Amino acid sequence: MSLFIEEEGTTELPFDVKEVAELVIEAALECENCPYEAEVNLLLTSDEEIHKMNLEYRQIDRATDVLSFPMTAYERPADFSGLEETGDAFNPETGELILGDIVLSKDRVLSQAEEYGHSPRREYAFLIAHSMLHLMGYDHMEDDERTVMEERQRVIMDRTGILRQTADGTE
Repeated sequence: MSLFIEEEGTTELPFDVKEVAELVIEAALECENCPYEAEVNLLLTSDEEIHKMNLEYRQIDRATDVLSFPMTAYERPADFSGLEETGDAFNPETGELILGDIVLSKDRVLSQAEEYGHSPRREYAFLIAHSMLHLMGYDHMEDDERTVMEERQRVIMDRTGILRQTADGTE
């Protein structure tokens, strides 16, 4: 698996962002039975920059926590069959499946962790799990899709061992 991380802005997250991202991405690929090595790009940025991107790409004039830019269209979520026939789903140099780009607001990681009462590490991991599912064709526009996606997120987070913590610090 190849993970390319770019970081913008002055906000720093209080944990090893690469280590956690790799853990979650690997768990997501395993949970969805991805038969390929994969490539993911991760941009860690500010509320201001993600706001601009949200407006440009989704015409939504506000900051958001995470944006996902899948590079492959799937017939069904996590249906990897037939990708080899398209030819353009793989990096010609490495042979890895190009899943796409994740853009994550570091400001939102910190504020949402505080709001939801868990660690920034847990919030960051959750947002990456959520985005990975989008990169593999999942969506949550309809109630049945949302239910499936929420269950898949839970499975991924359970596999990472990064769980919600209670106020006393226990998981």
